[in-house]
Amino acid sequence: MKDLNTPDLPFYHAQSDECALFETAHANGLPLLLKGPTGCGKTRFVEHMAARLDLPLHTVACHDDLSAADLIGRYLLKGGETVWVDGPLTRAVREGGICYLDEVVEARKDVTVVLHPLTDDRRRLVIDKTGEELVAPKRFMLVASYNPGYQNILKRLKPSTRQRFVSVGFDFPSPKVEIPVVQRESGLDEARATALVRLAGKIRALSGMDLEEGVSTRLLIYAATLIAGGMPVDRALEAAVIEPLSDEPDTQQALRDLAAVIYG
Repeated sequence: MKDLNTPDLPFYHAQSDECALFETAHANGLPLLLKGPTGCGKTRFVEHMAARLDLPLHTVACHDDLSAADLIGRYLLKGGETVWVDGPLTRAVREGGICYLDEVVEARKDVTVVLHPLTDDRRRLVIDKTGEELVAPKRFMLVASYNPGYQNILKRLKPSTRQRFVSVGFDFPSPKVEIPVVQRESGLDEARATALVRLAGKIRALSGMDLEEGVSTRLLIYAATLIAGGMPVDRALEAAVIEPLSDEPDTQQALRDLAAVIYG
């Protein structure tokens, strides 16, 4: 395990005992499921833990067309020959690294069929096209994430899949955690970072508006980076907070009014 003060360790500010949970899950061969809103730090957490444990990380951004073959691999033509090329899941199993499936509910249903044997005591990956059956080494870990707020009838993680993972919930950090994160990632001073986080808290507390989610920590860092780079606050908020959150003119104006109260 790398020292936490290693300069190249991706920065992550723990909110609770999630780092200890990750380490214990990895040490005991348990898959881990991260649940939380977009932009709250799930991906950065996995990057941090992979570097901390000195493990190769293979990240897959799941989408509607992602199939089992995309994860396992396929035969491709190279130099006039047909060769087998491992997918990210297979590479992680062979290397003994982490395979991180971001927003796993977006993937096609055949993906879960491949994952199930890796999430129980078998810890096996069957590659039908090559006739291989790989046994995952101790260092291998499967990590997946999803946003419960975006689930619907058509895209929902089945209980039979969910219950194969140890789970940890993520949420937007408290101001005392979020302010130094915004400062560190953007270079913005404490006073202006505090104002941004205060605005975020007000937006997240809103109800009855056309907002699927509150403003993410990621967007706050974008806004802070623009401000630290010399852009006027109102323009930075427009580009990094208001426009990304909504396309509705009335909602956008309400957000501008709220920002005016904070920065007035």
